[in-house]
Amino acid sequence: MNGHEGWFPWGIGMWIFWILLTVVVVWLVRFVAGGRGGGASPPESALEILRQRYARGEISEEEFERRRKKLLEE
Repeated sequence: MNGHEGWFPWGIGMWIFWILLTVVVVWLVRFVAGGRGGGASPPESALEILRQRYARGEISEEEFERRRKKLLEE
């Protein structure tokens, strides 16, 4: 016996322990930061924002049409 029999399984066990600990920490951070869905909601399109501004009365019909045409050209 050269004394390595006890070291090898413990070394593997420690690797598994640290890998599992890392996975759990990453999962917890993602869960707390972004919820279960993982990530923020998709950004609104420029056209959708324009429609909302028109619906709220922030811009006139002429301004809405001018900007809508400009957006659709791009």
